[in-house]
Amino acid sequence: MAAKFAFFPPNPPSYKLVTDDRTGLLLLSPYPHRENVEVLKLPTRRGTEIVAIYIRHPMATSTLLYSHGNAADLGQMYELFIELSIHLRVNLMGYDYSGYGQSSGKPSEQNTYADIEAAYKCLEESYGTRQEDVILYGQSVGSGPTLDLAAKLPQLRAVVLHSPILSGLRVMYPVKRTYWFDIYKNIDKIPLVNCPVLIIHGTSDEVVDCSHGKQLWELCKEKYEPLWLKGGNHCNLEQYPEYIRHLKKFISTVEKSPSQRYSSRRSTDQYEQPRKSTDILFEVSRKSTDRREKPRHSTDRAEKLKNQFSNVDKLEKLRISFDHMERSRRSVDCHEKSRKSIDHQLERGRKSVDRLDRIRTG
Repeated sequence: MAAKFAFFPPNPPSYKLVTDDRTGLLLLSPYPHRENVEVLKLPTRRGTEIVAIYIRHPMATSTLLYSHGNAADLGQMYELFIELSIHLRVNLMGYDYSGYGQSSGKPSEQNTYADIEAAYKCLEESYGTRQEDVILYGQSVGSGPTLDLAAKLPQLRAVVLHSPILSGLRVMYPVKRTYWFDIYKNIDKIPLVNCPVLIIHGTSDEVVDCSHGKQLWELCKEKYEPLWLKGGNHCNLEQYPEYIRHLKKFISTVEKSPSQRYSSRRSTDQYEQPRKSTDILFEVSRKSTDRREKPRHSTDRAEKLKNQFSNVDKLEKLRISFDHMERSRRSVDCHEKSRKSIDHQLERGRKSVDRLDRIRTG
């Protein structure tokens, strides 16, 4: 029963799949071709063929695998995917579920699980993406395949759940237990996810109540500060400035090593203690990280380089200062040695005079 109400692929699809006569590349029509975007057809283990796009970012250290929401396809998500790749500085793969867009087959829960597995396999085999560099992103119904895959991948970098569901049946009825015929049993799968999880939900969501997101957050093993967007509904969260700002901060955090993540969570009281010379160097690095977490504009690249050069200058000044102190110390040591040498020579001279006096008086 839940499955009948779960899937609403756009009809007709918002795009067509065409082959460029000159290059032989697949293109999404009517969207203009971009050099950093590849359009793919991927076979799944259930016999369907899905359409996916892969967006490269030259400075990316993470790859976002995005499972979109209901009543959407790649054509409708295309511009958002481009913007997310730019602003978050990530590679991004998005895909259409079986029966959505120009993907073959019919939509079903099991097909979506096979679909996301095909997209993830493509990342590993075609692009050399490592599991620990992947961030899974699931929006609405996309939280289902996202958590199903996340529960099977113990070394994932992170998971983002955008207006997620507890389960398909719980969207329609406030049931207190999981039934065998329910679909997308996220409530049972999220405790199995081992990586940091960010949950974003609008407080005025009339499709999937915000309580779904809050209950999933309570069940997370590794919770990250959630984003409850006041007044946000089911389809407009990307329009809030806090949305992209919080996502940037999250990705910046999970891209650090676990020890660095722990360090960044420590109380700021520790930084109020008297600092040693190494603390000063750490403070320069921390301020540089803070700059990267601020909202980025089109001039980010130049700004980042300027900040890097500024930090290099600071470090160079510190190095010069330390070198100067070292030279001063060595100079003092040299003077000290010279003074001791003179004292020694005077002492020897005094003893010699004493001997002459004793000989003369004798």
